[in-house]
Amino acid sequence: MIKTNYKNPDEQGYYGEFGGAFIPEMLYPNVEELQKNYLKIIESEEFQTEYQDLLKNYVGRATPLYLAKNLSEKYQTQIYLKREDLNHTGAHKINNALGQVLLAKRLGKHRIIAETGAGQHGVATATACALLGLECIVYMGEIDIARQAPNVARMKMLGATVVPATSGSKTLKDAVNEALRDWINNSTTTHYVIGSVVGPHPFPDLVARFQSVISKEIKEQLNEQIGRSTPDYVIACVGGGSNAAGTFYHFVEEENVKIIAAEAGGFGVDSGKSAATTFLGTLGVLHGSKSLVMQTKDGQVIEPHSISAGLDYPGIGPFHAHLFKENRAEFFSINDDEALQSAFDLTKLEGIIPALESAHALAVLDKKKFNENDIVVICLSGRGDKDMETYLKMLEDGSQKTEV
Repeated sequence: MIKTNYKNPDEQGYYGEFGGAFIPEMLYPNVEELQKNYLKIIESEEFQTEYQDLLKNYVGRATPLYLAKNLSEKYQTQIYLKREDLNHTGAHKINNALGQVLLAKRLGKHRIIAETGAGQHGVATATACALLGLECIVYMGEIDIARQAPNVARMKMLGATVVPATSGSKTLKDAVNEALRDWINNSTTTHYVIGSVVGPHPFPDLVARFQSVISKEIKEQLNEQIGRSTPDYVIACVGGGSNAAGTFYHFVEEENVKIIAAEAGGFGVDSGKSAATTFLGTLGVLHGSKSLVMQTKDGQVIEPHSISAGLDYPGIGPFHAHLFKENRAEFFSINDDEALQSAFDLTKLEGIIPALESAHALAVLDKKKFNENDIVVICLSGRGDKDMETYLKMLEDGSQKTEV
């Protein structure tokens, strides 16, 4: 029997030994304000009425749960895709961004900051701010700005200010650092919309709750389509892990559901160019919470690498670290080339171009054997528009296989 409460942290924000709030003194008032008020606000009837209306009529939820017949035939199992790529803005990120901006307004904040890697969270936050009339500043690594140019253009068109992070690896980790510095300097006027299940408590829980709509809908849709509400497997990609937290949320305490997380292996876990935190990380503190972190023996963060900007992070959310530690989830390391191959496979078999992040989850199909009657649900967390330059380069180089 599964007895552990995996979904909800304790009062200090810990999932087992992972979590908490490790923050500079100047941020205590803001974080404490959130800790005291977030559940009361987001569980209120007034908040839920507005939020659920926007999810339905603005975001376009519920997203389809699609039986991918051609993919299922290839892998000889029953594969369903949760189509988060069909949300407004093209990914799951809008579920959380919209919820947090609504929360910020109720807390009296008029200035919103966010970090982004692949740009999807930045676009979602800029979208929510445009809709609700708040100032928006998005921090993004200089390298990610170059490789995710379409999303940068979208953020600017939506009225957001995009600020490059030029330190360190110039990717997601450094964007988070810059956003935290901003929050320290503007704590009374500003809310930081963290995009993943990372950061100090209550952010991991807050983000997971907003993303839990994914697994809630999966249960309802499976029941409608096949007469049962639980799959045999749920699979999602994990960087910090927000789409995965949402996909796993209503299943982690269902003992008959197996959970699989796909991390970014980069060039390989032994290459020195990877972001597979559960394979390479040790207990440490990163961006305000205790979790598994890729770090040297003296605690210096090791620069991660992934072809997907959204998974290019040297840590993992405490929710997922706990699932890993307790052996509740099986973690796979997916290399860059494996993710690319899976992206092209899905495109050719189903006519769906996935985000590179989502392609890591799809690549699990080549790593694990499923039974013919297994119900396998994969979160297709985002669409591939933003990654077309990378995909086109593969085609131009002739390095992409032409058969699937």
